[in-house]
Amino acid sequence: MGRNTGSQTLPAQSHVPGGWPIWVGIFSEMTEFAMMFVIYFIAKSHYPELFNEGPTKLNTLAGVLNTLVLLTSSYCVAKSMQAIRRDDTTACVRWLWLAIIAGAAYLLIKTWEYHWNETMGISKDTNTFFTVYYYTTFNHMLHVGWGSAAVLWAIFGVKRGSFTAQSHGGLEAVAVYWHMIDLAWIVIFPLLYVLR
Repeated sequence: MGRNTGSQTLPAQSHVPGGWPIWVGIFSEMTEFAMMFVIYFIAKSHYPELFNEGPTKLNTLAGVLNTLVLLTSSYCVAKSMQAIRRDDTTACVRWLWLAIIAGAAYLLIKTWEYHWNETMGISKDTNTFFTVYYYTTFNHMLHVGWGSAAVLWAIFGVKRGSFTAQSHGGLEAVAVYWHMIDLAWIVIFPLLYVLR
Protein backbone atom coordinates (compact mmCIF):
# COMPACT_ATOMS: atom_id res chain seq x y z
CA MET A 1 0.00 0.00 0.00
CA GLY A 2 1.36 3.42 -0.83
CA ARG A 3 1.12 6.93 0.61
CA ASN A 4 -1.20 9.35 -1.20
CA THR A 5 0.36 12.80 -1.55
CA GLY A 6 -2.59 14.22 -3.45
CA SER A 7 -1.03 14.31 -6.90
CA GLN A 8 0.56 10.87 -6.78
CA THR A 9 0.86 7.73 -4.71
CA LEU A 10 4.34 7.01 -3.35
CA PRO A 11 5.43 3.47 -2.46
CA ALA A 12 5.29 2.69 1.27
CA GLN A 13 8.61 2.87 3.11
CA SER A 14 10.20 -0.57 3.06
CA HIS A 15 10.81 -2.29 6.36
CA VAL A 16 13.82 -4.56 6.87
CA PRO A 17 13.09 -6.88 9.83
CA GLY A 18 15.63 -6.17 12.56
CA GLY A 19 17.45 -3.52 10.52
CA TRP A 20 20.33 -3.78 8.03
CA PRO A 21 23.16 -4.38 10.56
CA ILE A 22 21.74 -7.74 11.67
CA TRP A 23 21.39 -8.81 8.04
CA VAL A 24 25.03 -7.96 7.40
CA GLY A 25 25.91 -10.15 10.38
CA ILE A 26 23.61 -12.93 9.17
CA PHE A 27 25.16 -12.79 5.70
CA SER A 28 28.59 -13.21 7.31
CA GLU A 29 27.39 -16.14 9.41
CA MET A 30 25.70 -17.83 6.43
CA THR A 31 28.88 -17.38 4.40
CA GLU A 32 30.78 -19.19 7.15
CA PHE A 33 28.29 -22.07 7.13
CA ALA A 34 28.31 -22.14 3.32
CA MET A 35 32.08 -22.60 3.42
CA MET A 36 31.62 -25.55 5.79
CA PHE A 37 29.13 -27.10 3.37
CA VAL A 38 31.57 -26.63 0.48
CA ILE A 39 34.26 -28.35 2.55
CA TYR A 40 31.77 -31.15 3.28
CA PHE A 41 31.14 -31.79 -0.42
CA ILE A 42 34.83 -31.57 -1.34
CA ALA A 43 35.75 -34.02 1.43
CA LYS A 44 32.88 -36.30 0.45
CA SER A 45 34.04 -36.39 -3.16
CA HIS A 46 37.52 -37.48 -2.01
CA TYR A 47 36.37 -39.99 0.65
CA PRO A 48 32.94 -41.27 -0.47
CA GLU A 49 33.24 -44.49 1.53
CA LEU A 50 33.85 -42.59 4.79
CA PHE A 51 30.89 -40.27 4.12
CA ASN A 52 28.65 -43.25 3.31
CA GLU A 53 29.59 -45.08 6.48
CA GLY A 54 29.91 -42.11 8.86
CA PRO A 55 26.19 -41.25 9.25
CA THR A 56 25.41 -44.86 10.17
CA LYS A 57 27.64 -44.50 13.25
CA LEU A 58 26.03 -41.28 14.48
CA ASN A 59 23.15 -41.16 16.95
CA THR A 60 20.31 -40.30 14.56
CA LEU A 61 17.79 -40.02 17.42
CA ALA A 62 19.82 -37.18 18.94
CA GLY A 63 19.85 -35.44 15.55
CA VAL A 64 16.08 -35.85 15.13
CA LEU A 65 15.40 -34.60 18.66
CA ASN A 66 17.57 -31.54 18.09
CA THR A 67 15.75 -30.82 14.83
CA LEU A 68 12.39 -30.94 16.62
CA VAL A 69 13.72 -28.81 19.49
CA LEU A 70 15.04 -26.11 17.13
CA LEU A 71 11.83 -26.03 15.08
CA THR A 72 9.90 -25.64 18.34
CA SER A 73 12.18 -22.82 19.45
CA SER A 74 11.66 -20.98 16.16
CA TYR A 75 7.89 -21.33 16.60
CA CYS A 76 8.19 -19.84 20.11
CA VAL A 77 10.26 -16.90 18.82
CA ALA A 78 7.69 -16.27 16.06
CA LYS A 79 4.89 -16.30 18.66
CA SER A 80 6.85 -13.83 20.80
CA MET A 81 6.94 -11.45 17.84
CA GLN A 82 3.18 -11.75 17.40
CA ALA A 83 2.76 -11.01 21.11
CA ILE A 84 4.94 -7.88 21.12
CA ARG A 85 3.13 -6.54 18.03
CA ARG A 86 -0.13 -6.57 19.98
CA ASP A 87 1.73 -5.14 23.03
CA ASP A 88 1.21 -8.30 25.09
CA THR A 89 4.56 -8.23 26.89
CA THR A 90 3.57 -10.99 29.33
CA ALA A 91 2.94 -13.46 26.51
CA CYS A 92 6.04 -12.22 24.67
CA VAL A 93 8.27 -12.97 27.66
CA ARG A 94 6.62 -16.35 28.17
CA TRP A 95 7.28 -17.38 24.54
CA LEU A 96 10.88 -16.17 24.76
CA TRP A 97 11.48 -18.24 27.91
CA LEU A 98 10.11 -21.28 26.07
CA ALA A 99 12.55 -20.56 23.23
CA ILE A 100 15.42 -20.46 25.73
CA ILE A 101 14.29 -23.75 27.27
CA ALA A 102 14.30 -25.28 23.78
CA GLY A 103 17.78 -23.83 23.17
CA ALA A 104 19.00 -25.30 26.47
CA ALA A 105 17.48 -28.66 25.50
CA TYR A 106 19.42 -28.53 22.23
CA LEU A 107 22.67 -27.85 24.09
CA LEU A 108 22.02 -30.70 26.55
CA ILE A 109 21.17 -33.16 23.77
CA LYS A 110 24.25 -32.16 21.77
CA THR A 111 26.49 -32.49 24.84
CA TRP A 112 25.01 -35.94 25.55
CA GLU A 113 25.52 -36.88 21.88
CA TYR A 114 29.20 -35.94 22.03
CA HIS A 115 29.55 -38.05 25.20
CA TRP A 116 27.78 -40.95 23.45
CA ASN A 117 30.18 -40.61 20.53
CA GLU A 118 33.09 -40.80 22.93
CA THR A 119 31.79 -44.01 24.49
CA MET A 120 31.48 -45.45 20.96
CA GLY A 121 35.11 -44.59 20.26
CA ILE A 122 34.28 -41.71 17.92
CA SER A 123 36.34 -38.51 18.00
CA LYS A 124 37.28 -35.70 15.63
CA ASP A 125 40.41 -37.68 14.74
CA THR A 126 38.57 -40.90 13.82
CA ASN A 127 38.46 -39.99 10.12
CA THR A 128 37.72 -37.09 7.77
CA PHE A 129 33.93 -37.48 8.05
CA PHE A 130 34.01 -37.06 11.81
CA THR A 131 36.43 -34.13 11.58
CA VAL A 132 33.87 -32.37 9.34
CA TYR A 133 31.03 -33.49 11.63
CA TYR A 134 32.65 -32.16 14.81
CA TYR A 135 33.80 -28.88 13.27
CA THR A 136 30.39 -28.13 11.74
CA THR A 137 28.16 -29.24 14.64
CA PHE A 138 30.36 -27.68 17.35
CA ASN A 139 30.36 -24.39 15.45
CA HIS A 140 26.57 -24.58 15.20
CA MET A 141 26.35 -25.44 18.90
CA LEU A 142 28.25 -22.24 19.73
CA HIS A 143 25.75 -20.27 17.66
CA VAL A 144 22.86 -21.79 19.62
CA GLY A 145 24.59 -20.69 22.83
CA TRP A 146 25.08 -17.13 21.55
CA GLY A 147 21.51 -17.07 20.23
CA SER A 148 20.14 -18.20 23.60
CA ALA A 149 22.10 -15.40 25.30
CA ALA A 150 20.59 -12.93 22.80
CA VAL A 151 17.06 -14.21 23.57
CA LEU A 152 17.79 -13.76 27.29
CA TRP A 153 18.88 -10.18 26.56
CA ALA A 154 15.61 -9.66 24.67
CA ILE A 155 13.62 -10.89 27.67
CA PHE A 156 15.20 -8.27 29.91
CA GLY A 157 14.59 -5.70 27.17
CA VAL A 158 10.88 -6.51 27.10
CA LYS A 159 10.71 -6.39 30.91
CA ARG A 160 12.44 -2.97 30.94
CA GLY A 161 9.93 -1.67 28.41
CA SER A 162 12.58 -1.27 25.70
CA PHE A 163 10.41 -3.15 23.20
CA THR A 164 6.82 -2.20 22.51
CA ALA A 165 4.26 -2.72 19.76
CA GLN A 166 5.55 0.46 18.12
CA SER A 167 9.29 -0.11 18.65
CA HIS A 168 10.72 -3.63 18.70
CA GLY A 169 13.54 -3.61 16.15
CA GLY A 170 16.00 -5.17 18.62
CA LEU A 171 13.65 -8.07 19.32
CA GLU A 172 13.15 -8.53 15.57
CA ALA A 173 16.93 -8.71 15.12
CA VAL A 174 17.15 -11.47 17.74
CA ALA A 175 14.28 -13.36 16.08
CA VAL A 176 15.89 -13.14 12.64
CA TYR A 177 19.23 -14.35 14.05
CA TRP A 178 17.51 -17.28 15.79
CA HIS A 179 15.76 -18.33 12.57
CA MET A 180 19.14 -18.23 10.80
CA ILE A 181 20.52 -20.70 13.37
CA ASP A 182 17.49 -22.92 12.79
CA LEU A 183 17.94 -22.74 9.00
CA ALA A 184 21.62 -23.72 9.26
CA TRP A 185 20.69 -26.82 11.28
CA ILE A 186 18.00 -27.81 8.74
CA VAL A 187 20.85 -28.06 6.20
CA ILE A 188 23.36 -29.66 8.59
CA PHE A 189 21.05 -32.44 9.77
CA PRO A 190 20.40 -34.16 6.42
CA LEU A 191 24.00 -33.66 5.25
CA LEU A 192 25.61 -35.30 8.27
CA TYR A 193 22.95 -37.67 9.62
CA VAL A 194 20.90 -38.78 6.63
CA LEU A 195 22.61 -38.51 3.23
CA ARG A 196 24.76 -41.42 2.12
